Amino acid sequence: MLTREKLYSLEEYHRLRPAFRAKVIALKKIRTVPLGAHASLHFENELTMRYQVQEMVRLERMYEPEKIQEELDVYNPLIPDGTNWKATLMIEYPDAEERKLALSRLKGFEQAVWIQVGELTKIHPIANEDLDRETEVKTSAVHFLRFELTPEMVAAAQTGAPIRAGVDHPSYQAQVLLSHETSESLASDLA
Repeated sequence: MLTREKLYSLEEYHRLRPAFRAKVIALKKIRTVPLGAHASLHFENELTMRYQVQEMVRLERMYEPEKIQEELDVYNPLIPDGTNWKATLMIEYPDAEERKLALSRLKGFEQAVWIQVGELTKIHPIANEDLDRETEVKTSAVHFLRFELTPEMVAAAQTGAPIRAGVDHPSYQAQVLLSHETSESLASDLA
């Protein structure tokens, strides 16, 4: 969990930002998993969320402890706690009209996403715990997902079992084998 004490001061962050930003961008590249041509999972961890908070504090020039705590309260729930993976799901269609049509066809998309560790059972996420992101006519382009793993799944991931991710939706199908580097990074999130 992130606390104010773990954050850099504005002055310190200004000085360290180029190197810190490069480190986070490199990590995000490893932790981003494309699901076909129009969706991706962005797996979060303490470092990616620390970056988000640092950037918000920087952009808003926050000095007040209460405001900084509000940011921490928003982003801390997106940090895995040792038995799960947390990801931001992005559904991406560059053309606005195409996106509008796609999001209307993809209702329930976030529940159709899955992860599989080795040959164990596929798991579907607990989605959007903060608020509902789907209406009667469309889904959102952004969802927040939590994948709860069993102890067996945790052990398998930690010992290098292959990890797959996919989507089984009537209007969108995808499956991918995560790279060794991505799987290792995700395994490091587990207790």
